[in-house]
Amino acid sequence: MFGVLFWLCVVAVIYVYVGYPVFVYLLAKAFPRKTRCEEIQPAVTLLFAALNEEKVISRKLDNSLALDYPRDRLQILVVNDGSVDRTAEIVEQYREKGVELVNNLQRRGKLPAIKDAIKYIRGEIILFSDADNYYPPNALREIVKYYADPSVGAVSGGRNVIGESSLGNAEGLYWKYEEFIKRQESRLGSCVGVAGDLLAIRRDLYVPPPSNVINDDFYAALSILKQGYRVIYAPEARSSHPVAGSEREEMERRARMIAGRYQVTFSFWRALPWKYPLVLWQVVSHKYLRPLVPLFMILAFLASVLTLFLPSYMTGPGWLILSFPYTWVVLALQVVFYGLAWVGRRRKFRGVLGRLFYVPSFLVNSNFAALQGLYRFITSNQTVMWKKVER
Repeated sequence: MFGVLFWLCVVAVIYVYVGYPVFVYLLAKAFPRKTRCEEIQPAVTLLFAALNEEKVISRKLDNSLALDYPRDRLQILVVNDGSVDRTAEIVEQYREKGVELVNNLQRRGKLPAIKDAIKYIRGEIILFSDADNYYPPNALREIVKYYADPSVGAVSGGRNVIGESSLGNAEGLYWKYEEFIKRQESRLGSCVGVAGDLLAIRRDLYVPPPSNVINDDFYAALSILKQGYRVIYAPEARSSHPVAGSEREEMERRARMIAGRYQVTFSFWRALPWKYPLVLWQVVSHKYLRPLVPLFMILAFLASVLTLFLPSYMTGPGWLILSFPYTWVVLALQVVFYGLAWVGRRRKFRGVLGRLFYVPSFLVNSNFAALQGLYRFITSNQTVMWKKVER
């Protein structure tokens, strides 16, 4: 019995990390959907909230003003979310260059801050951004060309992780993996994962999320899909984001994100695109099953341990019921994997050796953060207030 449970958990983990990407790749290759792209120049509003960003806000605004896009077609709108440093003062210095400020003296959170700015938006397209990420000059042009297709409701770009460290290398590998999946999903019709620091949405399709939503970008993408429009991944449009200052801060970010994923799963299930089975399968496989991976991993380990003390009386192939010596083999493999993760977390190596140790560590840390996110959701211990991550 425990052997079967073990393999069910293993199959679930393999499906999430390997099976789904393979399936969506094969479907996209067999049934690709073309997207019309043209050089167009719709009016765009670049919008982001800022909280105590005096160290980076000037660079962010200079970067935004340097975008290769007609200045009269680009509105740059900054919302100050109760900063207690010089953030608002610095933004005011850019007013003559056309930068606009919504100055909230009291901190209320990112989502309420964004909602406060909606009435000031003039663009046909809203480009949601962060205060500490940066775009190459062509990013906006690469985003808007997909809006020549009337079926496209939202476009999200790729991410470059800045920072030479084991954490940066592992996070960079993770984003390459994520981008592969998004490419295939877009080729099939629509991707279901978006990057909140480079997410463009048609103004007339944007539905402000409820005030208690944690992952507002994911909720916004779901609302576009539910309306029957497509979400497209634009790999040529890139956002550069500094790596988190430490593993702990990166785990904090992921725990918050996963808590928000659970919130949407269980509290806002009506937001799912129930009328579109293919997209629904993508959302469940890509976004809803992945936070459950740590539970599958724990059950697999417990099942393999229990077979040592409670041998199976079922009949079948030895590998299936984990009879001797298969129990020891699968247990040893798990111990080696978690051992590599433990060493990778405590020791920092460079080059190929660094990746050998740090990739398992990154996966274990990510899944541990998912458990923290589950705990926060169950205990309602995660608020909409985002915690600034030092980078």
